[in-house]
Amino acid sequence: MSSRSNLVKALIAISTILMFVTSTGLTLALANDYRMRDIVPAEVHLTDGTSLSGLDRDSARELMIDRLDGGEEDPFTVSLGDRHFTFDVDDAVGIDADAMLDVALSGRTSTPLAERMFSQITGESESVAVVPIYQIDENALTASLKAIASKVDTPPVDAAIFIDQGRIAKRSSAYGLKLEVEETARRITQALSAGVRRAELCVTETPPAIADEALGRTIVVSLSERRLRLYEGMDVKKTYRVAVGAPGHSTPRGTWEVINKRRMPTWRNPGSAWAADMPAVIPPGVNNPLGTRALDLNATAIRIHGTTKNYSIGTAASRGCIRMHRWDVEALFELVPVGTPVLIVR
Repeated sequence: MSSRSNLVKALIAISTILMFVTSTGLTLALANDYRMRDIVPAEVHLTDGTSLSGLDRDSARELMIDRLDGGEEDPFTVSLGDRHFTFDVDDAVGIDADAMLDVALSGRTSTPLAERMFSQITGESESVAVVPIYQIDENALTASLKAIASKVDTPPVDAAIFIDQGRIAKRSSAYGLKLEVEETARRITQALSAGVRRAELCVTETPPAIADEALGRTIVVSLSERRLRLYEGMDVKKTYRVAVGAPGHSTPRGTWEVINKRRMPTWRNPGSAWAADMPAVIPPGVNNPLGTRALDLNATAIRIHGTTKNYSIGTAASRGCIRMHRWDVEALFELVPVGTPVLIVR
């Protein structure tokens, strides 16, 4: 046998041994990689610094729940300005341990095999902070937030001038508040992920249908003062002296409105006893008891009108209507539209 033949055989033998060693090493490396698939790699920790390195799946899950899902004695606080509400968020929000485990073990599953084997050989690994991941029981969280909403939600308030217990009252407009449950839930989850047990409520403002500046004009008649006041929004724009109903013909108190406006009105006999000796119709002119302008109200046979009896202004002298000087009723006539509220109080 020649020396060349012996050399070839030796090379074949060495190659076979190397292949066996390599194959065995690879097999062992694969077996070790498989064995380590559920072991958290080195340098993996929670955001609070708690190490998860070297723990198996069950131990890592238990540690994460113990560290992050045990706040029964530390309620969550939500705030709106200087108002604060606390509730037990743990009934509605819990740690998603499986999702966090996927992150903790991602170095075992998403990294190429060669890179994982290199890390095992060198002992080098990248530091990974596992951020808390929460899962929400939407029904439970919604129930908790609805309980808070019942204390936060307020309807908008329209501006108004009205009669309250026989007196004129004014109410300014105000925005309403509505708790946005979905966005508040997102803020709660975000806060918990950052290790904070406090968040601001998300609320939206609901504008009133009638703001102060949109209230318009209101006529207020005080029978005891014999005054008619014209309000512009919340403020008195004009004040006029008037005559009101005489005893037995009192001007009706209450909330009314202007339903018709008449220039140079015609007076028609209402058929009442006091008008028995008067004509059926009195056309416009100096003898017309309604004067030159009339504002008809939705109170039967009651109107605000002018008069030729200027001496009666400031007294209780009419048959229930509200009398004004000619120049005053003509000015008022131009200032108020049909539909203007008329409030008559004692």
